[in-house]
Amino acid sequence: QVQLVESGGGLVQPGGSLRLSCAASGFSLGYLAIGWFRQAPGKEREGVAYIATGGGQTYYAESVKDRFTISKDNAANTVYLQMNSLQPEDTAVYYCATRRPYGGDWLASETYTRWGQGTQVTVSS
Repeated sequence: QVQLVESGGGLVQPGGSLRLSCAASGFSLGYLAIGWFRQAPGKEREGVAYIATGGGQTYYAESVKDRFTISKDNAANTVYLQMNSLQPEDTAVYYCATRRPYGGDWLASETYTRWGQGTQVTVSS
């Protein structure tokens, strides 16, 4: 079966770190671009980070730049999001999503064709 599954979320204190994983089954991430998105209660889904097919081109939302790092392990067919210096405003459900290589805006969620179920990240003291 074709699946995209996020894991690694949880409760962390401000200033702490988490590493999220996005594991693909039934298809290869090697041919796809991957984005991480998040959605907090009452707010719209927003793009957090992006990695292109080749793995060398990445983009980040300004709010997470220098704190979050996206990476991909093709052998494991998994994408990661390392999150450091977490703050309460980072609290949200985090989703990974994939799309075919495309020159359009990486923030356009409608261009992503496969989505995971999400993993909860809560940052609280």
